[in-house]
Amino acid sequence: MSDKHNDSYECEKGYCKPCKPHVSIGKIITKVPVVLAELNVQLNINETITFPEPVLEIKDIKKRVALTQCRLLLPTKKLFLKGFVRKNIQYASPSNEIEMSTDTTVASDLHSFTVDIPFDTVIEIKDFLSMPVMPKNNKREEFDFAVSHSLPSGFPEKDELLSSDLSQYHQESSQYYNELPYCELLTSKIIEWDEALDRQPLPGSSPFNEGYFTQVEEKMVLDICLKVLQDQQIRVASASNDDC
Repeated sequence: MSDKHNDSYECEKGYCKPCKPHVSIGKIITKVPVVLAELNVQLNINETITFPEPVLEIKDIKKRVALTQCRLLLPTKKLFLKGFVRKNIQYASPSNEIEMSTDTTVASDLHSFTVDIPFDTVIEIKDFLSMPVMPKNNKREEFDFAVSHSLPSGFPEKDELLSSDLSQYHQESSQYYNELPYCELLTSKIIEWDEALDRQPLPGSSPFNEGYFTQVEEKMVLDICLKVLQDQQIRVASASNDDC
C-alpha cells in the first residue's frame, strides 16, 4: 500500500490533498507492550491413544497446538506453561458390512478420531530482553487512639485506665493493580512417532499381511516459540510534525 493511502487527507474547495496526521512534539510518555523475553521451549510427550474401533491403517493426522496457560510468576523468573496438542486422526476401519474380506481384499470405512494430548511444564527465564516491572505489594496498617477510663472500686481515685479503645477499629489499606505479563504464541513444530501396541491379524479370511489395532503409543517432541510481554510505560521522542 502506498504512502498516499496511509496518510490522512485535508479537503479544501473540493480538492483533497494528503497531509501528515498531527502528533505531539517532545518527549512523550506512552504505554505499550514491551517484549520481556522470546523463548524456544522443547517438550517431550509420551501418550497412549485408544481408538473406539479397530483400525486398519492411519491415513492422515492433523495437529494444532493450543496454550491454555502461560504465566510468568513474578517476582521469580519461572514461566508456567500448560496446553494441549489437538490431533485429528483419519483412519480406515475394516468393515465386513460393506464386503466380506477375502484372501486378497479388505473393505473398510474412512473415519476420524480427535484427541487432545495435554502437556505441562515450568521453565526459567535466564536472560530478559527487558526487565519486567515487579508487582507492588498491598499494604494494611492498623492504628489506634488513646482513651482514658475511670477505674472501678479498689483503685486510687486519682488513677485512670490509659489504653486504646477496644470498641473501635482503624485501618489504612493500599491496593496496587499491577500489570500482568502475558504471552504470544509464535510458532510450533512437532516431530512424532506413532506405533501400534496391539496389532493382530484380521479374523477369518484376509490377506496375510493385513491386521488391525486399537491402541497406539505416541512419542512426540514439541518445539514452541513464544514471546512474553508486559504493558509498560516508556518515553518516546517526537522531533517533528509536518504541516499539511
